[in-house]
Amino acid sequence: MVMKVDLNSDMGEGFGPWRMGDDAALLDVITSANIACGFHAGDPDVMAETMRLAAKNGVGIGAHPGFADLKGFGRRRLDIGADELGNMIAYQLGAAEGVARSVGANIRHFKLHGALANMCAEDATLAKTCYSAALRVNPDIILMVLAETAQQAVVQELGANWAGEIFADRAYEDDATLVDRSKAGAVLHDADMAAERILNMLREDAIIAESGKRIPAKIDTICLHGDTPEAVEMARALRTKLSAAGVTLAMF
Repeated sequence: MVMKVDLNSDMGEGFGPWRMGDDAALLDVITSANIACGFHAGDPDVMAETMRLAAKNGVGIGAHPGFADLKGFGRRRLDIGADELGNMIAYQLGAAEGVARSVGANIRHFKLHGALANMCAEDATLAKTCYSAALRVNPDIILMVLAETAQQAVVQELGANWAGEIFADRAYEDDATLVDRSKAGAVLHDADMAAERILNMLREDAIIAESGKRIPAKIDTICLHGDTPEAVEMARALRTKLSAAGVTLAMF
């Protein structure tokens, strides 16, 4: 059984006066934060505020780039050429690193967002374009990847630093990709059920698909989405359940 694991959440996804999720409350519970870089959500002020608070709380800071799709929250699949996609990744990671330094913090990891992440979980060529671009900006950055998907295969091929991620609040297909959000049951809302499910995954060192299939996986970090109404409740339930089982929550 995994006895030490990171708990991460996507955040910094407000824009101007519009706020998405309770980042301050989540930062009291999680150990790593994936902060939006301004394309699918976020802006320089939100980025700076979230990074400053994360650093104050001792939470690891990551860049969370996605498609330039504010209206669709980065969850619509876009057809973008390799050069444009690579530049889009470099731009967002560079912005995140600059804002982090301006508040006395550092970017330690990188995680793709939304539709771009799902596409890279299925398409190794696309994943390689994104991760190669990130590594050209920062060769030492830790790439957070969807465990046992094309994302993991690519970072292993590249010889990069990486962390394998599973989701607390999403259902899985048999190939370790996430069930599409358009399908019933794709997003999990019951905090206690999600916490028990994650504990079982850690005990078995495996992703448990919706069908019941077990997919052996290296589990370094657990994600829950910060934009759901029950995010804080779920984070607290996870911490309580895992701690009671002897699992230590700490940055990967």
